[in-house]
Amino acid sequence: MRTLTPAGPAPVAGPGDPTPRRLLLCGVVAGPLFTLAFLVQGALRPHYDPLRHPVSSLALGPSGWVQAVNFVVAGLLMLAFAAGLRRALHKVWGPVLVGIWAAGLIGAGVFTADPVSGYPPGTPGLLLEYGSGHAALHDYLSLAGFAALVAACLVFAAGFARERALGWAAYSVASAAGFTVAMVLATIAFTQNPALVAHGGLFQRVAVTVGWAWLTLLALRQLRRRPAGPRTPAGRPRRPS
Repeated sequence: MRTLTPAGPAPVAGPGDPTPRRLLLCGVVAGPLFTLAFLVQGALRPHYDPLRHPVSSLALGPSGWVQAVNFVVAGLLMLAFAAGLRRALHKVWGPVLVGIWAAGLIGAGVFTADPVSGYPPGTPGLLLEYGSGHAALHDYLSLAGFAALVAACLVFAAGFARERALGWAAYSVASAAGFTVAMVLATIAFTQNPALVAHGGLFQRVAVTVGWAWLTLLALRQLRRRPAGPRTPAGRPRRPS
């Protein structure tokens, strides 16, 4: 008669397993790829002003599918990165929050935002009500993603502080603060605040750059530090205690 034993933690990947490294590499490429794509689109799109208009507005118009795909691809890469963090760190909250950020990106690509700040040409600066359920879902899912990214910065900051990695702890807190301040300014600008409206796109790009930079550097750090896992004399990975 077999004796059932409680299931232990997931095995640590051995040094010959390339999967965790590939998942973490997704976190390295996602931010630069996403940023390059929206910068090129913003430079080529007629009547689009990167200083004034949000990144989401690139998903409007005949060639809007390019930015929609950009959102979805970045979100899928971030989901893979979140899985890589989970496998590498054996922790829950940080990777889960990165996964929520990823889901927000995918949602932003699937659901298109309303026009804002006069783009595309001929549209009002601000709609008083959502033009469609798609636009409402775009905003709500994006907001959830933004909040999750800030929370992820703070969760990792606490972990870094416990590890006495004080530089990374401070950088993570600064990233959370910088992202929040820049995104709040962008949101106020997109409500057509006369003092800020001309620079709403710039504020949003500052926030996005701060967030993506933190994620990219986190991925690079984890790639350099990813342990192979302690090994038993028999050559098998030992389960963490």
